Amino acid sequence: MALLEIQDLQIDFGNDSSAVRAVDGVSFDVEAGETVGMVGESGCGKSASALAIARLLPSPPARYAGGSIHLAGCDVLSLPPRGLRRLRGRIVSYVFQEPASCLNPVMRIGRQIRESLRLHRPEADSDAEVVSLLHRVGIASPERRLRDYPHHLSGGMQQRVMIAMALASEPQLLVADEPTTALDVTIQAQILDRLRSIQRESAMSLLLISHNLLLVAQMADRVVVMYAGQVVETGPARHVLRQPFHPYTRCLHDSIPRLGSDQSRLRAIPGQVPQPGHFPSGCRFHPRCPIVQPDCSRTVPPLVDAEPGRQVRCPYALALSPPDPSP
Repeated sequence: MALLEIQDLQIDFGNDSSAVRAVDGVSFDVEAGETVGMVGESGCGKSASALAIARLLPSPPARYAGGSIHLAGCDVLSLPPRGLRRLRGRIVSYVFQEPASCLNPVMRIGRQIRESLRLHRPEADSDAEVVSLLHRVGIASPERRLRDYPHHLSGGMQQRVMIAMALASEPQLLVADEPTTALDVTIQAQILDRLRSIQRESAMSLLLISHNLLLVAQMADRVVVMYAGQVVETGPARHVLRQPFHPYTRCLHDSIPRLGSDQSRLRAIPGQVPQPGHFPSGCRFHPRCPIVQPDCSRTVPPLVDAEPGRQVRCPYALALSPPDPSP
């Protein structure tokens, strides 16, 4: 049994008379010790799906309209408040983007990390454990950092503190939502390497959310590609990057900048991700699709098996646009 199983998840926002569906029939799972990447443009439903794992979406305006979420054997959507408090932090922890907006600006970082220890591992609530956590995430001279405020730290160090806070409870699943946003490339690589190392050491599962297909493919065992509130492709990370099936995944693949390329301009995907409540009929990608067919605007394609371990939401993906086998 998978550590996390999400089946046909549906999330609406708004009241009954004006509700819009932002997540529509999303299904995926995460095995124990596995890294799964979730990728797609901003507004495709990645973060909403991830926040739903611990029911962190405020309700209202969010409403869980259908589907199921099972985490470590618990039916998350039916848990009472006390059960949710035990689940959050101890079973699943989050690392959010923009750490400067997540850390309390008037609390020293040592105290903020100890709050997590006090709630979930009171037997380990000590400065020594905080120092150990800061060292684990790669902060130099951690003993000197306990009394620092967030504004004393760089963006990369603030993100490392966020990771330390998430790891303090020793969760079974870590959800990292755009953990390298606004950081330079060198710091991004350092933080992702640290996450990869920690994940291997602890056998913790990792759900990594990003709009960067290449970054996710480098980190993940499997990839879930989302567009307009739906999963459009899933499969092993190395296969999805090298041979993307869905036209949307191919467009993401083609937009990756490559060293040594003679292209004068990057390939962009025309148009924008449609907003919830304004999804087009039929296939939601058809207004932007390079291989669109006449019936794409009328027929809603199902997510079907393309090959063992691969699923794709497009009946024309392989017939009209064979994937390029080159990486």
